[in-house]
Amino acid sequence: MLSRAANSIYWMARYIERAENIARFVNVNLHLMLDGPVESEEQWEPLVIISGDHDLFKKRYGVPTKDNVINFLTFDRGNPNSILSTVLKARENARSVREIVSSEMWQQVNKFYFLLLDAEKSGVAFDTPYDFYNQVKLESHLFIGITDTTMSHNEAWHFDRLGRLLERADKTSRILDVKYFMLLPRVEDVGTPIDNIGWAALLNSASAFEMYRKTFRRITPTDVALFLIQDLEFPRSIRYCLIKAQGSLHEITGTDIGTFKSKAERQLGRLRSDIDYANIDEIVSVGLHEFLDGFQTKLFGVGESIFSTFFSLRTTKEMQNKEVSQ
Repeated sequence: MLSRAANSIYWMARYIERAENIARFVNVNLHLMLDGPVESEEQWEPLVIISGDHDLFKKRYGVPTKDNVINFLTFDRGNPNSILSTVLKARENARSVREIVSSEMWQQVNKFYFLLLDAEKSGVAFDTPYDFYNQVKLESHLFIGITDTTMSHNEAWHFDRLGRLLERADKTSRILDVKYFMLLPRVEDVGTPIDNIGWAALLNSASAFEMYRKTFRRITPTDVALFLIQDLEFPRSIRYCLIKAQGSLHEITGTDIGTFKSKAERQLGRLRSDIDYANIDEIVSVGLHEFLDGFQTKLFGVGESIFSTFFSLRTTKEMQNKEVSQ
């Protein structure tokens, strides 16, 4: 398929997933505000830091109040990673490949976008935030379900799944990293009910609480990290996402798992091996934040390699020249 079309489908999926995960980030804080004795600014500023847009936020808003952070992460068109901005970009990418995606997919992303416009005007995100952010997650889930049931599982579908799962792996790592930035602000709270509330909120933010409790009897930091990083069956765990993403990447290239023809395949295979063979006790003892930070850096490298392999203008021209020479 055309490089341009593959790029649009890949980023369409990533943007929809990103919008959902921003809603998850905000929900972590909203739930903690009900149970945790944390001052507003202390609780909301780390959320902006984790999103990677702290400098932009400081420039546009200054003070990290609840309303400022919610508006920045949800509706601010000047923030390229706000929910509204990401869904708009997903919609534009879907529009550019209308001949490839199903009409139901286009209708869903269009509906999602106008729902956000209506919410911006009505102020529902501030009046009933729990309902609103749950609706954002539901719209994302609908798009994924519609994609899987109305689109042929061909090369285009694999680019969609590749983008979605890489974005999900990144955001799961960031949701887990939230714990070390914001869920436990005081060392003396370790092991207390406040600490347990934080870990439960973390699991809920990844829709993992019920499945976690079916696997483990009680909540411990090590088991939570193990579940969200290395579980083989939970669809939001980092390991699960990497396995399925690797499968789609090899379907696209036509190579067998364990072999590679491109830098992207090699890097993703190496990263998956790092997660497969990591020892969770060593990760926690050395530093979970440091491990997750390193993972995010490597995952970014995978994304860069996917771009240079499949989407970049240089690669496209090289392939065309190769075809001409043959």
